Amino acid sequence: MAGLAHPAYGQLRQVTPTASVLLANNPGKMTLDGTNTWILRAPGEDRCVVVDPGPRSRAHIDAVADCGPVALVLVTHRHHDHTGGIARLHRLTRAPVRAVTSTYLRGDAAPLEDGEVITAAGLDITVVATPGHTADSVSFLLPDAVLTGDTVLGTGTSVLDGKDGSLGDYLASLDRLEQLGEGRAVLPGHGPDHPDTAVLARTYRAHREQRLDQVRGALDVLGADASALAVVRHVYADVDKRLWPAARMSVKAQLEYLRG
Repeated sequence: MAGLAHPAYGQLRQVTPTASVLLANNPGKMTLDGTNTWILRAPGEDRCVVVDPGPRSRAHIDAVADCGPVALVLVTHRHHDHTGGIARLHRLTRAPVRAVTSTYLRGDAAPLEDGEVITAAGLDITVVATPGHTADSVSFLLPDAVLTGDTVLGTGTSVLDGKDGSLGDYLASLDRLEQLGEGRAVLPGHGPDHPDTAVLARTYRAHREQRLDQVRGALDVLGADASALAVVRHVYADVDKRLWPAARMSVKAQLEYLRG
């Protein structure tokens, strides 16, 4: 898959009046066609805000820097396919970098806080805590769109991180995105954009509830103490086994949720 050339690689594509996307050339099972790096600016503004620099790729980060001048860099969550390019982008632009996790802060920057409004590049960007995929996941609210990171993807479903993902938090985050996202486009961390965040959040929640019912059914067959791997074998029997490690992370989170 890594050898395929997606026509969007290296091409800045306008998606909304204030948001453009640059697709990183890092396709894979977890990254789909690659990581979406979002470039935000009000019409007529020269300076921009970069959301998720993307992987550690000289070609991609140089292309992101060329979209500038970069006023600010924002990070939706800690995964390397979103954060690997931070150091190089900061060296090239000297723009401050803000994230929930202090590891990724650069310049004179403070950690992101839920509910704060960031004014940059002619835009007011509201920070929305949406933990679940990871504990540090946030989304960014614009008047006409929501940048959802990996909380809601453009294709498929989001995997809950085995280290600090939480299904309870994730379901609450989907409810919050449904409430805030009505009529606002989804600008995800991977996959295509969609016209309405609330619609996609409801779809995601229905899928999670369906999976929970399947896990409950598996436990009825396998026993209440069944392992995550045993449940994966039962529930995901028709899924490519190469995806089972990711499924196991989600099932582990589901079992923790059900077992309270």
